[in-house]
Amino acid sequence: MGKLQGKMAIVTGASRGIGKAIAELFAHEGARVVCTARTLHEGEHPLEGSLETTVSEIKKSGGEASAVACDISSEEDCERLVEKARALYGPCDILVNNAALTYFIPVKDYAVKRWVRSFAVNVHGPFMMSRLVLQDMLPRRSGAIVNISSGAAIGPGRGPYKTATIFRGGTCYGAEKAALERFTQGLAEEIYDYGISVTCVSPSVVVATPGTVHHHLVSGPDDPNGEPAEYMAQSALILASEPLDKVTGLVTYSQVLLKQYGLIKEGRGIGFDRKGSGYSMI
Repeated sequence: MGKLQGKMAIVTGASRGIGKAIAELFAHEGARVVCTARTLHEGEHPLEGSLETTVSEIKKSGGEASAVACDISSEEDCERLVEKARALYGPCDILVNNAALTYFIPVKDYAVKRWVRSFAVNVHGPFMMSRLVLQDMLPRRSGAIVNISSGAAIGPGRGPYKTATIFRGGTCYGAEKAALERFTQGLAEEIYDYGISVTCVSPSVVVATPGTVHHHLVSGPDDPNGEPAEYMAQSALILASEPLDKVTGLVTYSQVLLKQYGLIKEGRGIGFDRKGSGYSMI
């Protein structure tokens, strides 16, 4: 029996990359997975990947999954998504807030509409989705919410700064992920008495996904400097399935978690070569 047998899980941003890997692993572990993103069919987005592909691959492997297109920044879309998910598989047991949007533009050049749009996806979306699934979790006094963050949440510290190492364009995304980490611990505290865990995990090393390749964060899917999306999927599984008091409020990194649970022997990246965010140390 899988670790998530009989559970219903919603995974946002499941059309490609980390979200796709999480949806596939959760289905393999017995969950009925509602995969959501904006891209329903191949060719609707410049990057490779779609909900139809993710769901098709899950079903070919014997898992149960359905696709529901959704713009996570829209309250109406979020409400429709959760209603559809309930109609398909019943009340929600697990929510993975993975969907993300960023433009990597310096603040001086950032169009206000894009800034607001990015915050709507990366911060407001997880809030709206969490609020909606809590309608299922609170009465049953069980459930798990897993938020996907990023090493971008770690600030550069105070100056002076060396011009050669300054990273321009990540301020918006970093601020959003820092907010998500604080949201994680705040919500975890608020609903602790209901038996619902809220956790957050980031890659220890950049994951080679269509998005990170597009933004030139890695050279390609086989870049040795990256880590496989499966590391994040395994990390999300741990956080979604472990007992409340072992994980709730945890803000951590993929390889730190996998080493702790004996799934890898050695780790690298954040948590090993450099410290994490302040919230990961609380």
